[in-house]
Amino acid sequence: MRVSQKVKKILAGYESDNPGTKGSLARILMEGKLGGTGKLVILPVDQGFEHGPARSFAPNPDGYDPHYHYQLAVDAGLSAFAAPLGMLEAGADSFAGAIPTVLKCNSANSLATEKDQAVTASVEDALRLGCAAIGFTIYPGSEYQFELMEEIRELAEEAKSVGLAVVMWSYPRGGMVTKEGETAMDVCAYAAHMAALMGAHIIKVKPPTDKMFLDPARKVYEDQRIPLEKMAQRIEHVVQACFNGRRIVVFSGGEAKDLEGIYAEARAIRDGGGNGSIIGRNTFQRPKEDALKMLGEIIKIYQYKV
Repeated sequence: MRVSQKVKKILAGYESDNPGTKGSLARILMEGKLGGTGKLVILPVDQGFEHGPARSFAPNPDGYDPHYHYQLAVDAGLSAFAAPLGMLEAGADSFAGAIPTVLKCNSANSLATEKDQAVTASVEDALRLGCAAIGFTIYPGSEYQFELMEEIRELAEEAKSVGLAVVMWSYPRGGMVTKEGETAMDVCAYAAHMAALMGAHIIKVKPPTDKMFLDPARKVYEDQRIPLEKMAQRIEHVVQACFNGRRIVVFSGGEAKDLEGIYAEARAIRDGGGNGSIIGRNTFQRPKEDALKMLGEIIKIYQYKV
């Protein structure tokens, strides 16, 4: 596998990592139609755990089959496919080597009343399945945030020691955080920075709004005149919060939206210096032909072709 100069520059930001971990990151960064550009589009399919099978897959029943998602990621030329243990196991042999995979190692469900996640897979599982990385969600603000942080500290230490990368979903929620606060500018940047401080290689956050949640932060943003009016400016600030661009930052697709909304968001991520999109329901809930067309357009946006 050849590694582009752009990817080499990104890898240079991870100064403590061993060649195995950098090699795993390179697998993801060099894969698919965006390989070598420093941009990523990842397909995450953990929504069955989070929201239930019907809410996730009934709009496109092909999605009940794990092979469908593997093949969709391959056919679209994506950077990686992320999913919980059982889904990756169901296609691990058929798709061995076809696309880098990320094992989601913790999960929540819609039957719970607390903002917490259970550890549902191990680093050993990730190695057995040939994954390039483990994935893990933290909930800054939750009553269980510190337990989640301690769990990923242990898993990340083990993953890095055996040459795997660490992808961290950092979603503020629970406790004092309101629904509006979950995507507020100051909170999104804070959540991304926490993930960087905990050693994540790839950080996943939601695109931030122009709202402010914490009054002390609001004052600093106003005093320093940090520009936040446009989405691209807000993306740029999140990237800045991740060690001034020394960490890979991707943004989630979130709830279903129309195509123009998806494309506008991708352009803002690109123009703000984000590394790309990790987009699930907006992909696999569409018929495959429509999903491939949409993903192709997103890839073109990150290639500066449209």
